[in-house]
Amino acid sequence: MKLVIIIPAYNEEGAIRSVLKSIPKEIAGIDKQEVLVIDDGSADATARVSRESGVEVISHLENMGLGQAFATGVHNALIRKADIMVVIDGDGQFHADDIPRLVQPIIDKKADFVSGSRFAKDSPQSNIPRIRLVGNRVMANFLSLMSGRKFSDVSCGFRAYSRETLLHLNLFGKFTYTQETILNIAYKGLVMTEVPVHVTYFKNRKSQLTGSLKTYVLRSSNIVFRTVLDYRPLAVFGGTGIVVFGLGVILDVVMVGIFLETGRFTPNASIGIAGLVLNFFGLLLFIIGLIGDMLNRIRRNQERILYYEKRKLYGE
Repeated sequence: MKLVIIIPAYNEEGAIRSVLKSIPKEIAGIDKQEVLVIDDGSADATARVSRESGVEVISHLENMGLGQAFATGVHNALIRKADIMVVIDGDGQFHADDIPRLVQPIIDKKADFVSGSRFAKDSPQSNIPRIRLVGNRVMANFLSLMSGRKFSDVSCGFRAYSRETLLHLNLFGKFTYTQETILNIAYKGLVMTEVPVHVTYFKNRKSQLTGSLKTYVLRSSNIVFRTVLDYRPLAVFGGTGIVVFGLGVILDVVMVGIFLETGRFTPNASIGIAGLVLNFFGLLLFIIGLIGDMLNRIRRNQERILYYEKRKLYGE
């Protein structure tokens, strides 16, 4: 069984050497192991330091974002016939000693995808900012609701993927990939699990790959919203339409009650007009949801075709 470890990195010359040095040389159940650094257009010596550490480096000509660095890693892992791909950040916050525990469920064929969890009950935590704890809890609850799975950490960049999972992945976000990956895998029925991992947050350190927390929240939320629309259009538009139509019905009932009591619509005709407007827009949203659901069926068929084309491309 072959393991390919992918390390996305952007301007990490100060940390990348120690990260590479900490990666276990031997892992039970793994016969062959490769490490690839995906240099996302670094302006410093990240690529040179990585090569001096004896690993292969694949460089983007310019900074393209964590999502694109991940996509490059997936492509190269498949080319190299990886049975398992592990992604770990290049800043040293995650502990490479956790890699064996991360890949074990896939080796045992108990999971297709394993996410490290910084917030699970048994996860050892170190200096995790409170705002990250709260923000992750909100996002984890939302994605758990939309996917029908239970997650404690949906933003962790320390994960393991089986080859089958890599072949199924079709991602579009260039800024980040973590939440989109969760939804993409969940909607395709692959087996997912979490394992507790160590993480150490360095005081006042800003992520080189994702920038400020505000930027990360805004841009990742946009990716999540678009992904949910792609896979659950009827739930989003149809559900919203039913709520809007229901509010309109309430106003309609109020207007009918006023008419039965007074024998006229005036001077409260605006209530009835508002009710009819809400009825119209609610029905419109529900129809949009139905159309989106039909398009989603076409999308799922296209993804099945793409899956088999990938198998041919990567020599399955």
